[in-house]
Amino acid sequence: MFAIMATEPIITNERIDDIPILLTQIERMGVQPLIDKHFPRHGNWQGKSLGSVAVIWLAHILSQADHRLNHVQAWASKRLETLKTFFGEELRELDLSDDRLEALLRYLDCDRNWHLFEEELGGSLLQVYDIKPERGRMDSTTAWSIGRRVSIRGKCYSNL
Repeated sequence: MFAIMATEPIITNERIDDIPILLTQIERMGVQPLIDKHFPRHGNWQGKSLGSVAVIWLAHILSQADHRLNHVQAWASKRLETLKTFFGEELRELDLSDDRLEALLRYLDCDRNWHLFEEELGGSLLQVYDIKPERGRMDSTTAWSIGRRVSIRGKCYSNL
């Protein structure tokens, strides 16, 4: 006879809010691989890549309207399972400590790399079309306002 052991499932409850939407959009934009490409790290950096940490912090900033370093780790710890679905099981709370984010800022502090990053990111996000229309159309606004002119030392200014 076999003994049947009944195990209780482990249920984790997390608020996900707008995190999946933000992370999916940032992923579609290709921010993570571009940060990893244009901001090389040295051998002392361990754990998740610069791009991964930056993307999680960016999601925190956009979701919470808070850019402070010292709030990210606590925020992430409450959503760790959700974040692991995007960044893998090896993601740890310590990957998002304020010391780690400060180190990330030091890596990102390079104007030359930012220009290259922005150029490549913009090249994949923006599309420019050479359209030569035969005619154009301009619509006037339906709003109006009343203002008065003010003269100060002989110069006229409008208070609109």
